[in-house]
Amino acid sequence: MGCAAPERASDSGFLRVIIMAAPVNFDPRVGTDQQSQRVHQLVYDHLLVIDDQLRIVAEPPALALRLDNPDPLTYIAHLRRGVRFHDGRELTAKDVVYTFASFLDPDFVSPRKGAYAQMASVKALDDYTVEFKLKEPFGSFSMQLVMHVVPDGAGDSLRTFPIGTGPYRFVRYVVDEQVELTAYEGYWDGLPQNAGITLRIIPDDMMRGLELRKGSADLTINDVPPDIAYQLEKDGLTIAEAPGVDYTYIGLNMRDPVLSDKRVRHAIGYAVDRQAIVEYLRRGLAQPAVGVLSPVTWAFEPNVHQFTYDPERARRLLDEAGYPDPDGDGPLPRLRLSLKTSTDEFYRLQAAVIQENLRLVGVEVDVRSYEFATFYADVLSGNVQMYTLQWVGVTDPDMLRRLYHSGQVPPVGFNRVYYSSPEVDRLIDLATTAPTDEERRKYYSEVQKLVAEDAPYISLWYKTNIAVARPNITGIRLSPQATFAALKDVKKFQPYGAAYSGQSDNWR
Repeated sequence: MGCAAPERASDSGFLRVIIMAAPVNFDPRVGTDQQSQRVHQLVYDHLLVIDDQLRIVAEPPALALRLDNPDPLTYIAHLRRGVRFHDGRELTAKDVVYTFASFLDPDFVSPRKGAYAQMASVKALDDYTVEFKLKEPFGSFSMQLVMHVVPDGAGDSLRTFPIGTGPYRFVRYVVDEQVELTAYEGYWDGLPQNAGITLRIIPDDMMRGLELRKGSADLTINDVPPDIAYQLEKDGLTIAEAPGVDYTYIGLNMRDPVLSDKRVRHAIGYAVDRQAIVEYLRRGLAQPAVGVLSPVTWAFEPNVHQFTYDPERARRLLDEAGYPDPDGDGPLPRLRLSLKTSTDEFYRLQAAVIQENLRLVGVEVDVRSYEFATFYADVLSGNVQMYTLQWVGVTDPDMLRRLYHSGQVPPVGFNRVYYSSPEVDRLIDLATTAPTDEERRKYYSEVQKLVAEDAPYISLWYKTNIAVARPNITGIRLSPQATFAALKDVKKFQPYGAAYSGQSDNWR
């Protein structure tokens, strides 16, 4: 991937931002990995946006001035005028129609298409007005309009060379090294506070910390482990924190004959010391989780079953489930289970804690770590008993449908634990078609209560978003989603002594 555009990343006003992996696809209709989405957030604008209360709004930097909903099957978006793509062409309704019509095209391949299953049509009413028609009422449809808009007729070219209306213009991608973006002088919502952004790809945790420490990078967001962030703060770097929406959990395969017993699932929930994970492994950069929806979301239900750390209760539940301790305080386990995770160092350590917690109540756990692609394939295929994963950027309660409805098992949806409850299905169906957020919240609250009691997931923690920056970087603001769009307002002051030192080497 690349182009002949001049190198500008060495300019003093450029932000050098570290990311942990390479982006996969610069087309926002297709690329769903975190690193690709970070590029999308800088190069493109959304039709609608999510505010810090996780509500859908038509406010800057949204491309829509207003969204009307005259009846349950019709949504009408009114566009801003004078917004221009990086090639100089004005954004019109044709671009919005092209973007969303892609998801109705049977030949267009995208993992996002399932989110638009209820959309029947999209058409331009005039140059600045777009009409969306639904097949059936869908209370979360406005969430699906939080989508980046691409140019009409762009085709597959965006995969390697993105052209958007966002605050930064794509310069080039040096494969597996860095993505270079420059501030877009014609941006409609005000010039960025920096000359541009270089996203430096550094897969190794330790190397990311060292690059920040020695001053060859300026900042990173959510891409250094808590231990390294802790040491960097001691060494004089700046840490910014904010509550986040990323959710980490243990998934329990409900088709497994052992885990299909709710008493066993509850025993696992009471055996795991999530507070210790938060305090020691996360160094406080998290909070114990209740369910997939975080407390910052509008539909969060706090009054649900919550597991405390109670090993004795876990042992009693295992006794009741028919797994007595065969030899008292001896070495023989009550039962054996396997736990799969990735090779990421933090998640391997977390798995070791879970393994030890369960050993103390008589459950022997075989921990198996794999490269992410292999591990993820096993999760998708159901080739797991227990596994640990993280849901990133959960902002809308419709996620409950995609996770827990019996009609959403892979490959259709995200119900990877094969959870099935007729009552949960019924409530989710009612919530999906409910006309108001008040009604949706009522049904989703009941769903959260039932799912928490059934425990197909053992909730672990919600991530605290953290940015680690050099002391000459100002203007960092973390949203619940930790969107990179906020980098538009970050300033870099020069000169700053490259020989900055005074740090200790004891964390290497």
